[in-house]
Amino acid sequence: MEKRWDLESDSRYAAPKTSKARWPRVGTKRRDNRQSIRENHRKRGIKGVDVHKQVKGRKRHILVDVMGLIIGVVVTGANVQDRDGAKQIFNGIKDGRKRLCKIWADSAYAGQLIDWVVEHCGWDLEIQRGPKGGKKGFVVRPWLWIVERTFAWLGRYRRLSKDYEYLTDTSEAMIYLAMINLMVRRLAETPDG
Repeated sequence: MEKRWDLESDSRYAAPKTSKARWPRVGTKRRDNRQSIRENHRKRGIKGVDVHKQVKGRKRHILVDVMGLIIGVVVTGANVQDRDGAKQIFNGIKDGRKRLCKIWADSAYAGQLIDWVVEHCGWDLEIQRGPKGGKKGFVVRPWLWIVERTFAWLGRYRRLSKDYEYLTDTSEAMIYLAMINLMVRRLAETPDG
């Protein structure tokens, strides 16, 4: 005798009767690991939560010159304090930057970092504090707006607008590539005249 298996009679494989019904899922779910810097659900690699800045995922610590060009970059989990991220940047560049003598930073870098920079690197770290009126919100402070402008330049690049990378080293490399692209385009511009 021949057994016949009728797919229509089995409720598991029957076609959905309404548009809201769905076919049963078979196998494993596909996941997209290319999630934004703020999305942290199922993200692979280093991640964390910074409660003060309300950031989940990763933070980008950058050191720029007065023109806004990047000197050093470190990408860490968001749970790493700004002072610890700055130490990683300074350790990475202290041997190759002999002419660097003064660094401006915001109040998140205040405290023991000032003494650490003088002791380990020999540079002067000056903290730029906000206005004394207790004014809330964004206030333009001398020299610190240059870093914000650099972050805006980096945000124009599609690959840096979100954090798609698995490794933090790859994220750092993408930031350097974006800055190389920016500098080459500026060198290629011809002056009007």
